[in-house]
Amino acid sequence: MRPLPEVVASPGQLIDCAFFSSDEVEILAIPIAPAVEGGEDLQPRHGTVDAAVRYGIDFAELADRARLTGRPGEAHIIDLPRPNGRSKALPWAGLPERIILLGVGDGSVGALRRAGAGLARATRGAERVLTTVAGYSAIHGVNAADGELTRAFVEGYLLGAYTFPSAQTGEAAPEPAEQLVLLGEHSEGAVSAAVIAASATWLARDLTNTPSNLKTPDWLAIRAQGLAHEAGLKTRVWDKAALRDEGFGGILAVGAGSEHEPRLVMVTYTPLTDDGEELTGAPHVVLVGKGITYDTGGISIKPRLAMVPMKTDMAGAAVVLGVVLGAAHMKSKHKVTALLPLAENHFGSDSYRPGDVLQMFGGTNVEVSNTDAEGRLVLADALAFAEAELSPDVLIDIATLTGAASLGLGTSHAAAYSADESLMASTLAAADASGEKAWHMPLVEDYAPALAAPVADLSHVDLDGWGAGSITAAMFLREFTTTTSWLHLDIAGPARASKDRHEVSAGATGYGARLLLRLLEGLE
Repeated sequence: MRPLPEVVASPGQLIDCAFFSSDEVEILAIPIAPAVEGGEDLQPRHGTVDAAVRYGIDFAELADRARLTGRPGEAHIIDLPRPNGRSKALPWAGLPERIILLGVGDGSVGALRRAGAGLARATRGAERVLTTVAGYSAIHGVNAADGELTRAFVEGYLLGAYTFPSAQTGEAAPEPAEQLVLLGEHSEGAVSAAVIAASATWLARDLTNTPSNLKTPDWLAIRAQGLAHEAGLKTRVWDKAALRDEGFGGILAVGAGSEHEPRLVMVTYTPLTDDGEELTGAPHVVLVGKGITYDTGGISIKPRLAMVPMKTDMAGAAVVLGVVLGAAHMKSKHKVTALLPLAENHFGSDSYRPGDVLQMFGGTNVEVSNTDAEGRLVLADALAFAEAELSPDVLIDIATLTGAASLGLGTSHAAAYSADESLMASTLAAADASGEKAWHMPLVEDYAPALAAPVADLSHVDLDGWGAGSITAAMFLREFTTTTSWLHLDIAGPARASKDRHEVSAGATGYGARLLLRLLEGLE
């Protein structure tokens, strides 16, 4: 995993920070907020008055002159002049000569996350940035748990600082050192949690953005093994022969048309006691992520333009890998296992066909109707394996699964399915806290006939015009689970973005990593 910009905290307040010389610090960011209802003047926030006194500048007047609004993430740069050789020292001598007036909106958790991302994009390439934005625990009536505001701001900053990995190697391109210094009160736990969540998201983005000529199932399996080894986690990898021996008919069929053979990867984190022994009886959370390293649609081939983003069709696998590593770094009390079913859905002489009947792991027979609905087949194998072999207390799958989900919910929300009301409530709470939104979708029993097949146990897509493609896909996956504590997240919309927007990056967004880490924190 490549390093993120460093986040450090200073116990000093701005007024006492003359020891930060302009040679060491390039930028000082201070917060501003919109005018109160009925007013016209922008509102100062923590550190703004101190900065005005220390610099001898009316920043409110400069903000007004620049017609700033104070909306979250708005960033206005002020480059202060230097004295000429004959002038007296200016009031800001020895202080950072570049100021950013940073909009923080209403000061809520979501607004500060956007403010952090706005700061990151405005200061990209700077070696050291000071800010007072995260230096307080409450803002004018905004209620937030201890550290949540700091966590949101740092998380937004780190997510906004993301850059693409090298297209040639899939590895990180060299980047300048960056450091964000938080002035004032802060929660070290909040900063650490933000760094872990952002690291998981960066990893998911990096892997998902990697071109598919590099990112074969074997390449991704090797990367997963290497990252897991660095974190001290256990791994197991099934190659094609092992998949055949153990009856993973869905993964094998989807990967049959490609020269790059499929894989199944399992990465396991087990919490330890204070004595370093494995903690027995820890609740077991199993995460399954769709890992289609490229999707042509197979024999049911996609239109040309629909193939363009298909290097990102393994976003779910990248996310669950990031989450299991994040669980280890945050020392989660839960045992966490990530399953990555990996295949390239190509077409060739060995491709599976519409009309084929596949025997999935565990013996269920499935009639294929559309080879471009491959994701549910690899997920079904992994879900059935998890149920049979891993005894999960909670089973979660995440996948760029259906266009229907993005048509219904757009690009900001995942479609969330579960019959477990408590798990769904925890998921929606985690979605709110993380800023990765989800919408509770129904499992409509009246649609069950859409899964009927005359020559098999199940049809893997609806051929009778029921519609509701995201719902019927979820109901298909449900057939391979026996626990009621199962959650399905269809992330076809939010997993990809056409442009940067707040903390979301263009290309792969890493959606789901922060949500699932928050969910792990909240699960009993």
